[in-house]
Amino acid sequence: MSVKTRLGIMMFLQYAIWGAWLPVLSSYLINEIGFSGGQVGWIYALLPLATIISPFVGGQVADRYFSSEKVIGTLAFTGGVLLLVVSFATDFTVMLVGMLAYCLLYAPTLALTNSVAMINLKDSEKEFGGIRVWGTLGWIAAGWLLTGWRWLADAGTMPAIGGDMLFLAGVVSIVMGFQSLMLPHTPPRKEGVKPWAILESLKMLRSKHFLIFIAITFVVATELEFFYILTAPFLESDTIGVSSTNVPAVMTIAQLAEIFVMAWLLSYFLKKYGMRKTLAFGVVAWPIRYIIFAIGTPAWLVIASLALHGICYVFFFVAAFIYVDKVAPADIRASAQSLIAIVSLGMGRALGSVFAGWIRDVFTTGTETNWSYVFLVPCALTLACAVAFLLFFREEEPAAGVQTAA
Repeated sequence: MSVKTRLGIMMFLQYAIWGAWLPVLSSYLINEIGFSGGQVGWIYALLPLATIISPFVGGQVADRYFSSEKVIGTLAFTGGVLLLVVSFATDFTVMLVGMLAYCLLYAPTLALTNSVAMINLKDSEKEFGGIRVWGTLGWIAAGWLLTGWRWLADAGTMPAIGGDMLFLAGVVSIVMGFQSLMLPHTPPRKEGVKPWAILESLKMLRSKHFLIFIAITFVVATELEFFYILTAPFLESDTIGVSSTNVPAVMTIAQLAEIFVMAWLLSYFLKKYGMRKTLAFGVVAWPIRYIIFAIGTPAWLVIASLALHGICYVFFFVAAFIYVDKVAPADIRASAQSLIAIVSLGMGRALGSVFAGWIRDVFTTGTETNWSYVFLVPCALTLACAVAFLLFFREEEPAAGVQTAA
């Protein structure tokens, strides 16, 4: 197989693992095992926390001692075996410890797979997007595969496993462990990458507008977890009525929209409206989605609103990474990307996971959750972010960004 094909398969498996469990694990933990929202929030906070730690562990190992493909293979295989064990856990402590161990294994592979792809592509700037899209396709495939598994289990032709989403993720992870043996050899860079390089980017916070941008990004990232954690149990509630069998496939509407927006709309909006207005479209889409969730009727509109994830995520978070790359001085551009990743995908999502779980418990009496009140919280917070963004944020020109950060 060609290098591109092997890298595409790697990305497909990498995100199929994640897509198998993240969208629907919460509904299993809440509805089947009986965990509280707070307990689920802590479990979901583990991967964001692990992404903060991973540059100091996995990245350094791959940079200094072993080839990246061997590190990926070892982490994926070990993580897959661990997931198979955790899929049968029903005790909170066992689940928490097991998922913590797994997330510490999985988190480094997110950066390592990107690194392996970019190093082995002839022109990463032009070719990486075509490789990365296979990750989103893998996420979608995992959702449909899980729904297919549940259909067969309902028909009695496949074994019904309570933690089937974790079991499926474990199987895919083991497959990825073996597939990594086919990846191009990517030897360690003996000089390594400084794990504390992110500190160099903190000087950019001297800029008022960049500080406002980072603060809004952090708050919006916390509200992202209301979507990732609570959408599945919300869809399965009597309010919407989607069966647990079909929820994994229904949730992939968000990723299908993400592909469409990424491939066709993002570049168009950036060229026609500029960075600030594109980011504004993204941040305004968040309260629109959550107000539809809060109203909760008609059910078809709630399901259709899952497609807003494409605009919410791509127009804000993907555009945010492009903006940081644009305004950061060349000598700290990589550490600036690490800063925005840790603020949004790390600290923001970790805090948001715990917060979303707690809010769910606040508005739950017995087994009944008032979903309207639950989703009014992220609606209010993202609306405040949208207003703050429109009033106070002004886009900096690249030269101004360099000057301000100096």
